[in-house]
Amino acid sequence: MSKGEFLFEDGSLLWGFNDKKSGRAPKSARKTAQNIFMLAVGLICFAHLDYAQEHPSDTKTEQHALYRQANAPIEKRIDDLLRRMTLEEKVRQLDMYAGAKDIVDKHTDDTHAAADSVFVPEKAQSEWGNLGVGSIHDLNPTPEQANTIQTWVIAHNRLGIPALFIEEGLHGFDTGTVFPAPLNLAATWNPEIAQKTGAAIAAEARATGVDMILGPVLDLAREPRWGRVEEDFGEDPYLTGQMGLAYVRGAQGENLNTDHTVVAEPKHFAGHGSPEGGTNTSPVHIGERELRTVMLQSFEPAFREGHAMATMAAYHEIDGIPVTADPFLLKKVLRDEWGFQGFVLSDLGAIQRLYKVHHVAATPKDASCMAIRSGVDMQFYDFDHDVFQKALVDCVHEGSLSQVDLDRAVRSVLRVKFDLGLFDHPFVDPTLNARVHRSQEHLALSLESARESMTLLKNDGHLLPLSKSVQRIAVIGPNADVARYGDYEKEANGEHISLLDALVPQASVTFDAGKEISSAVAKANNADVVILGLGEWQGISGESFDRTNLDLPGNQEQLLEAVVATGKPVVLMLENGRPLTIRWAKQHVPAILEAWYPGEFGGKAIAETLFGENNPAGRLTITFPRSVGQLPMFYNADPSRMYKYVDDDGKPLFPFGFGLSYTTFRYEHFSIKPPAAGSGADVEATVDVTNTGDREGDEVAQLYVRQDVSSVETPERALKGFSRIHLKPGETKSVSFRIPQKQLAVWNAEGKWVVEPGNFTAWVGGASDASLKGQFLLHP
Repeated sequence: MSKGEFLFEDGSLLWGFNDKKSGRAPKSARKTAQNIFMLAVGLICFAHLDYAQEHPSDTKTEQHALYRQANAPIEKRIDDLLRRMTLEEKVRQLDMYAGAKDIVDKHTDDTHAAADSVFVPEKAQSEWGNLGVGSIHDLNPTPEQANTIQTWVIAHNRLGIPALFIEEGLHGFDTGTVFPAPLNLAATWNPEIAQKTGAAIAAEARATGVDMILGPVLDLAREPRWGRVEEDFGEDPYLTGQMGLAYVRGAQGENLNTDHTVVAEPKHFAGHGSPEGGTNTSPVHIGERELRTVMLQSFEPAFREGHAMATMAAYHEIDGIPVTADPFLLKKVLRDEWGFQGFVLSDLGAIQRLYKVHHVAATPKDASCMAIRSGVDMQFYDFDHDVFQKALVDCVHEGSLSQVDLDRAVRSVLRVKFDLGLFDHPFVDPTLNARVHRSQEHLALSLESARESMTLLKNDGHLLPLSKSVQRIAVIGPNADVARYGDYEKEANGEHISLLDALVPQASVTFDAGKEISSAVAKANNADVVILGLGEWQGISGESFDRTNLDLPGNQEQLLEAVVATGKPVVLMLENGRPLTIRWAKQHVPAILEAWYPGEFGGKAIAETLFGENNPAGRLTITFPRSVGQLPMFYNADPSRMYKYVDDDGKPLFPFGFGLSYTTFRYEHFSIKPPAAGSGADVEATVDVTNTGDREGDEVAQLYVRQDVSSVETPERALKGFSRIHLKPGETKSVSFRIPQKQLAVWNAEGKWVVEPGNFTAWVGGASDASLKGQFLLHP
């Protein structure tokens, strides 16, 4: 059997996977796929014909039902469908099914390749019955698989409600393009790259039949011991909010009802990035003011402006209230204040934690109903399907779960399905995947994102860029010959270009993984320059891989010090998922390049940067502490935060916003124009930035603001604007910023948003410690 083809075998529909490298099936298979696509439509017609023969009056009514009319307003279609649904059909829409486990078998005999999977209608009937399917996860279908399953689902529930396919898509979809990790994407300080990345991931996902991706992550990474820092956009609410908004706009586009857009799902709502002790899912200790003015600010643009149609409720509790049982967050803020119209998905097992971990629910039934009542709309593998669904039905009958709350949840899920066009166009064109899967445009975007994220932390004596005439290079370390992708990506995917791969054509290169320090030192001694590839990897960073210290892991510190002791010029290249306490390296290593997890072309971007083909312009989006004793350590702390220790000056190793270039920049002529009193207009600021070096390059101009006196304490300074610009040697550009007054509002002691009159100080420059400042007086 050819890859990508279908067969009918023993009454089951057999599919095969496309070639994992190219994503394209053979021509014969693509023709077969087109035929099956048409067959899928026919199967639904036959299924409904059978149903019509058994229930002629019901089917006649349904065929002309308002919810089936594509031109009718969506809210009226939802109203019509809801009134037709039984209670059991409603609760089924609030459940997620593990597609790969529930409805497929895999051949392992000699007749069929192990990768070929079989959709078994009898198994689907047993698992799903005739009540419909809310969503399907953990399948990563081919287009043919998605169409086959969707055909069956629609045909086997009396109202023809389609299923929603949900998969991961943090920085790449399944076997598609592997993009740099979100921490890299944030380091570009380029919302345009973020929007294009969201759009590319969405296109590759939708082409397979997937309707929703679990991203972006908009938690604020204020606890670097936490393993999920790499999934975030950093520690700042404004930057994270702007990058998240761009990603959501890229993924969802102007219209979800297309063949290239998906539902984006900002997560983990909310405050998940500051867990107690730095351990995943631990409690978060913040009050309402910090929640509103910091943690929620990273999410709000994605919902208010980007109209994200889903979100994931986080695991943790805030001030004793678990998020999945918090109507303040899920109803008052998200829906009432922000106008959220999508659905809230529990994080995996987060509802179950109400019963097993938080102990705020006495039984699985209590936990299930508590979550729906509080604003969650769909479970994520929390309880067995029968337990969860029966719990909701029983609670409605008993009165502990109102019909209003249940219908709100069902309406939210149905609205997403209608917005996606699944009721009108439930199938995906099987030929689309071959056109978008790992397209040249997407691959080029991954490389460009990696290039823009390269962050130069130190370059004493202008060691970098390296001369292309260098004769002997020793490449040493565990991260030098591997392309580190980070979590939520299989490291076997993509081109997998490591630093060593990219360097081989450059010069005489010797490699040592650094397991035996003496061997590595010998190679260093025989080289003109040494590139040390150190840092972390999946399994020491990533979800549930939290650390008690942030030092270089294993023997890397000893390796580093031994190699530097040779007296050879050393470049330290880091690939890691969080800031590291590299205090010795900063003091003794002449050049340090932070590459984070730069995707499948990361090695190429690193090599280009080391040799000057790419001028680094990435900027830190998270503070590097000197030691874990300083934590929490973030730039926008309140003025009362003290940094005095008996054994340290408390200053950061590298501040937020920091990054060097192979050229230099000057800031001057900073001016601020406040709006007229009572006008409500924006504050306007301009500054001239000049490239004073001899290379062209990018600079990230950053604007920080502080209210000098306010009714409640506010941060020492906070980012309010940024702009990445390209300048040729000697070129000057005027950079403009506009600050809406609402960005200057405080959540006052009375629990209200207020823009208070008074004096403000602003700073502009290339990092959060910028010194060029100005002042303005605001009369709102």
